[in-house]
Amino acid sequence: MKKATVIGSGIAGMSCAAVLASSGFDVSVFEKNDKAGGRLNYFDAEGFRFEMGPSWYWMPQIFENFYNRFGKTSSDFYDLIRLDPSYKVIFSNNEHIDIPANFNALVELFEEIEAGSGEKLRRFIDHAEIKYHIGMDEFVWKPGRSIFEFTNLKVLKNAFKLQLFRSISREIKKVVKDERLRQILEFPVLFLGATPNDTPALYSLMNYADLKLGTWYPQGGMYKIVEAFRKIAENQGVNFEYNSEVNAFDYDGKNIKSISVGNLKLPTNVVIANADYHHVDQKILEKQYQHYDQNYWDSRKMAPSSVLMFVGLSERVPELEHHNLFFDANFNKHAHEIYKSPQWPSDPLFYVCMPSKTDHTVAPDGMENLFVLMPVAPDLDDSRREVIENYYKVIIERIEAFTKRDISKSVVFKKFFSVRDFKSMYNSFKGNAYGLANTLMQTAILKPSIKNKNLKNLYYTGQLTVPGPGLPPSIISGQLVGQEIIQRFR
Repeated sequence: MKKATVIGSGIAGMSCAAVLASSGFDVSVFEKNDKAGGRLNYFDAEGFRFEMGPSWYWMPQIFENFYNRFGKTSSDFYDLIRLDPSYKVIFSNNEHIDIPANFNALVELFEEIEAGSGEKLRRFIDHAEIKYHIGMDEFVWKPGRSIFEFTNLKVLKNAFKLQLFRSISREIKKVVKDERLRQILEFPVLFLGATPNDTPALYSLMNYADLKLGTWYPQGGMYKIVEAFRKIAENQGVNFEYNSEVNAFDYDGKNIKSISVGNLKLPTNVVIANADYHHVDQKILEKQYQHYDQNYWDSRKMAPSSVLMFVGLSERVPELEHHNLFFDANFNKHAHEIYKSPQWPSDPLFYVCMPSKTDHTVAPDGMENLFVLMPVAPDLDDSRREVIENYYKVIIERIEAFTKRDISKSVVFKKFFSVRDFKSMYNSFKGNAYGLANTLMQTAILKPSIKNKNLKNLYYTGQLTVPGPGLPPSIISGQLVGQEIIQRFR
C-alpha cells in the first residue's frame, strides 16, 4: 500500500485524500491548526458561531458530484436551502435592490428599472450558461501541465465561445446602462483579482452560477461542508493529525522520502501540498527543489486580501438579508485602490453576511450574527489596530444609516481578522484571501503547476493552482490531483 501525505486539510486536500484512499492509498492529512477545513473555518464566542471563510454556496452540483462519487448526497450531511432573495444590494441614498431567486422575476425587475434590459439579460445569461458548461465539463478538469491538453478539436472549437480576449465589463455594458444594474452584474467578478475592465468575459459564467443556479445555504453553517468532506475521507480510511505543522522534508534523490512534523520524521511515497503553494515552495523545500524562484512569485498578480469583522448584536435587524452588498460608495474607486494603486480604501465597499437571518443555531435567541468583509489590496500594513478600528466605525455608521438603527449600542461582541492574520493562520502569500488573480495570463497552464518539476513525488492542490480559487474549484482541484497521482503510481 502506497503511503500518501497531504499537507493541509482544506477542501482540496480532503477531496484529494478521499480519492486516493478510495483507490487503495494509505493517506494521512497533517493540519497546522486545531481543526480541519483550512480557510473554511469558524470560532465560537459568547453564544455565537462566527464562520471565518467562504460564505457563498454556489454551483451546488459540483458538491453533489463529489458526494455522489462516494455514494452520498448533500442531504446525508446537511439540509440545503435556496435563499430568496439571493442577496440585497444597497446603493447610495439608501436605495436597495433585492435579487430574487426566480430568474424570470429578475428579468422583470431589470426591465422595470431599464426598458429593454430584461431580454438582453436573458441572452447574456444564455451565453454565460454555454461558457459555464464548457468550463465545467471541459477546461477545469485539465491538469494544466501542457498546452497539448487543449489541442483536441472539441476543446479548440469551444475555446472560441469563451470570449477570453474580451473584458466582462465590455459585455455587461451591452446589457445595461443603469449603473446599479451594471454593478450587480459585475459583483461576482469583484474578488477575482482584477477590475471588470481587465477580467476576461469568460467569467460571465459566474453570473450564470449566481443568477440562474442560485445562492444556497447549508443549515448549521458552512462548516457543515467541512464535516461532510472529513466524514467521507475518514470513511475511506484517511487519518487526520491536527496541530501538526510540516516544517521540512528529507530527500532521496528526486523523491521526498519523509516529512518532518516537530521532531518526528514520517516516511511517505507521495506528498500533496494543500498548504499555501508559495509557503511550501519557498519556505519548506530546499532551494534546489523549488519549482519557482522568488522573482516568479513577486511577479504574480494576487487577488485581494480582506478585513473581516465578526460582530454579535443583542437585537434583530430585519432590514438586512442573509447576504448584503454595500455598494453605497464609488465602486470604481475602491476597485482602483485594490488593483491599480494598492492602498487602504478611502471609501470602501463592503459585504455583510447575517446567517442568523436563516439559521437560528449561529446566534443566541433574539440576537444577530454579522460577518463583515471589506476587500483590500494584498500585503497592506495592518499593524496599527486603529486603522481597522476606524474602518469598523465607518462600516457600522453606514449600516446604521441604511437600517435606521443604533447598531453600535447593541454590539455585545466584536473581533477583527486581517492581512497579518491570513499570513499567520494560513501561511497565506502576501495575506491574500482569494489566491491568484484570474487574469488571462494566470489561467490554465499559466497557473502554478500541480506537479513539482524537480521532485517526482510532490504535487500541489488548492486555490493557487488549477482550476483556481473558491469552494467548487477546490473540490475539483483535489479530485484532479488525486487522479493524476493514481495514474502515476498505479
